[in-house]
Amino acid sequence: MSATMLQLAECLLALPGAKHLPHTDKDPISNLPTLPEAQVSDSSIPIIDLEALHGPRRSDIVKQLGQACQHKGFFAVKNHGIPRTTVSNIFDTTREFFHLPKEERMKFYTPDPNSDIRLMNAYKDEVANVFVARESLKFHCHPVENYVNKWPTNPPSFRKYAAEYLTNVRRVEITLLGAISESLGLERDYIEKKLGGHYVSLNYYGACEQSDLELTYGVRAHTDPTIITILLQDDVPGLQVLSEGEWMDVNPIPGTVVVHVGDLLQAISNHKFKSLLHQAMVNCEKERMSIASYCYPSSDAMIGPPKKLIDNDHPAVYQDFTFKEFSEQMWKVITFTDTRLDSFKCSTA
Repeated sequence: MSATMLQLAECLLALPGAKHLPHTDKDPISNLPTLPEAQVSDSSIPIIDLEALHGPRRSDIVKQLGQACQHKGFFAVKNHGIPRTTVSNIFDTTREFFHLPKEERMKFYTPDPNSDIRLMNAYKDEVANVFVARESLKFHCHPVENYVNKWPTNPPSFRKYAAEYLTNVRRVEITLLGAISESLGLERDYIEKKLGGHYVSLNYYGACEQSDLELTYGVRAHTDPTIITILLQDDVPGLQVLSEGEWMDVNPIPGTVVVHVGDLLQAISNHKFKSLLHQAMVNCEKERMSIASYCYPSSDAMIGPPKKLIDNDHPAVYQDFTFKEFSEQMWKVITFTDTRLDSFKCSTA
């Protein structure tokens, strides 16, 4: 695998159980959409009231959530119940970690994609002539007690504050997956029964610097190989999504998290829900941080669409496959988009 392909594979390294297999396709970067000027369309961001899921309006909220997954591929969640102090603390400790001397941060660098914790550095792509500016610390986090002793002890607050946030975000995840299952007409615990562990990425984007590169990205356009991704943003804009054929800024909305439809939910929904193509841009005046929580199934979980979603008018788009088979295929054909699922499509799809 070339150096460039190793860097292109960076977004896949968060996949639990990923194996280092030889790739079989070409560098896919030229197939990604170019970066036009994004539309500022905050008014079109669906906002889901999580608290209302526990009251008499549940059926209405479930319907709203399903429509957001189907037509947008993402939504913001308010009244999620994660305390403001917990959010403030996780950003403070993330900032402190990435402001540590480089030699201290590099203690967590490893080329092993199967490591329980791994630092990913910013890098220059010599082929595409872009600089990908994100530095991130990725680690397993569920159950917390199984992994907390592998997390950083510098800053001293890291383990405590990360555990508090990740325990809260897991609760949000379970609540959302129940509503998403219902929106598809499935049992509330249908997707929850498939869950395995949980993975998180603490992301740091330094203020961009002058360079001779054509573009400086935070993260280039990609979909997530997840069921859902829950993203906590600080107050610095940077997230962009492809919505209805146009790039759209998803500026931070105080008190919310952003939820993305991932490739695996696209498969479970029989392509009713579309995996979200998104990217992150850097800010040339301010540093930016985000916390991405990735929701994955267990390795033996069956991912194909349930029979309840298949009929004459809605034939199966995907065959049944396990998460293990999916993760292995990702390392055979490396791509940044939902074309990871192509090898699992039914022959008639």
